[in-house]
Amino acid sequence: MPDTPLDLARVQRRTVLVLAIGQVLGGIAFGATLSLGAVIAADVSGDDAFAGLATAAVTFGTALVALPLAALARRRGRAISLATGMTVALAGVVLLIVATGARIFPLLLLALALIGAGQAANLQSRFAAADLATDATRGRSLSLVVWATTIGAVAGPNLAGPGEALGAAWGMPPLTGPYVFTVVGQLLAIALYLVALRPDPLLLAQRLSTDAASDPSVDTIEHPDRPARARYAIFAVAAAHVVMVSVMAMTPVHLLHHGATLSVVGLTLSLHVAGMFALSPVFGLLADRFGRAPTILLGQALLVTALLVASAGADDMTAVTVGLVLLGLGWSATTVAGSALLTESSAERLRTRRQGFSDFAMSIVGASGAITAGLLLGAIGYAGLALAALLVVAATVALVPIAWTGRTASAPASAT
Repeated sequence: MPDTPLDLARVQRRTVLVLAIGQVLGGIAFGATLSLGAVIAADVSGDDAFAGLATAAVTFGTALVALPLAALARRRGRAISLATGMTVALAGVVLLIVATGARIFPLLLLALALIGAGQAANLQSRFAAADLATDATRGRSLSLVVWATTIGAVAGPNLAGPGEALGAAWGMPPLTGPYVFTVVGQLLAIALYLVALRPDPLLLAQRLSTDAASDPSVDTIEHPDRPARARYAIFAVAAAHVVMVSVMAMTPVHLLHHGATLSVVGLTLSLHVAGMFALSPVFGLLADRFGRAPTILLGQALLVTALLVASAGADDMTAVTVGLVLLGLGWSATTVAGSALLTESSAERLRTRRQGFSDFAMSIVGASGAITAGLLLGAIGYAGLALAALLVVAATVALVPIAWTGRTASAPASAT
């Protein structure tokens, strides 16, 4: 027999809580890699031009495992898939420490690619939060899990100082000390997913869909397939990601060239990550209340403002920081609304595959953007890089009529 509505509501609340805690732990790894990856890459390679390859390697690794993790989730459930992604990332952290100490740049890039598996798991978590959600609360459920990343991701860069002291005391290679916290966070996240994410939300959603097909009296979270809207959702999320990654990846190097200390870089990146995640519940509520397309447009407006501020104030650390915060906010609004749009525009049999492809697409374009950004930084500078990113935003706005449906219809609250 399927769960009663009361049981389903309890399962959904527990699922969101477990995923949120996992995001806090996984966010520590994301924040540390975000702030130190480019610096370590430049140091080990001996050339600042290769700094962007750090973010490119992470995002390429995320892309590489996104579809396999989605397929694994489809077969074995979210818990196994998320734990697997975090385990691969843990191996990457260990390899990164070895590569930094040995100063082997290709090995460092491989390590960063493996760490990308943890980011793929973090991305998949937001879809896991939507497995049992209704149309009326899907944006909120997604955004609460995205928001939880704030704690770990903001803490990660700020662990650079204590981590370096700890690493020096233990004889670790320079700049790798903060990854001690990453290892601990990932181990705890793996244990959490395997033990606490029960019943598995995706497997339960699949069972409910099957039950509803044979018994019309059973509440369903199934939707008619709307491929055009789903494709636009994938495009919008990927476009916002490539804009964010391209500018963000070059900011640490740009700031260091303007005399900023490693601590200042860490603080700037922390504020950017806070912009990415801290207000996501607000964007989730807006997406549920006013619709997915209007919230995506709000995200594009924030991205335009961010790019203009960063370009005009490229030589001012305060302006760059403000631009990065706005960049994070624009990414957040688009990602939350786009992810909700993708989920509800896909039939259950296609949903997990499309979610995996969305994560693959946003990661592969992010990797390409990080590589291109390094070249653009040398050719046209930081200000020119920010202006060039406006072209991607323009494309997202031009195509938004595909997704325009206004406010989503309310659904039964049984799976809140």
